[in-house]
Amino acid sequence: MLIKQLSVPKSAVQTIPETATLQESIDLLERTGYRCVPVLDESGKIFRGNIYKMHIYRHKANGGDMNLPVTHLLKNATKYIHLNSSFFKVFFMIKDLPYITVLDENNHFYGILTHSSLIDLLQQSWSIDQGSYVLTVASPGQKGDLAAITKIINRHCTIMSCITLDVQRENMVRRTIITLEPNISERTLDDISNQLERKGFKIIGIEDLHND
Repeated sequence: MLIKQLSVPKSAVQTIPETATLQESIDLLERTGYRCVPVLDESGKIFRGNIYKMHIYRHKANGGDMNLPVTHLLKNATKYIHLNSSFFKVFFMIKDLPYITVLDENNHFYGILTHSSLIDLLQQSWSIDQGSYVLTVASPGQKGDLAAITKIINRHCTIMSCITLDVQRENMVRRTIITLEPNISERTLDDISNQLERKGFKIIGIEDLHND
């Protein structure tokens, strides 16, 4: 249900019917300010692909016929996810796209999931608005490192969020980004840092979320 909650529903998405011409499409894109929008079939249910402003202008600059149907320049026809897709699939699919199209259980166009929605989700997962400090801890990547790090921190405070980076790199340290609960004193922060260092973990960054 996470994808459904993050998606912009069809009723709030600007789309173009496949019967529109390239000229009609560029007129709409200019009017709305979008760089691309989804193209749907005549029923308004089936996703045909995306139409991009730059592709239309390139076509026009090369002397192309602007009365051709929008389907002439469709892109990303196979770039979509479903409401029940694995959330991690989103990050691979949306990598080079301004948004990813979302289909429902009947393969009908449900809406889109945007980059900004993913950024908002990451911000929430880091607990930026609720936490006090964010620690970036380097470890050798040995089995049990994460358990050891969290055990030390949990002796002093609650962990609001935890994200591990570099997990696919070989022979490199692992960076773990940990957000601490609100109202942590500097003394407690020092105690946590010193104990982590004594156990062989290196603090490579401390960010105070309430001190710009």
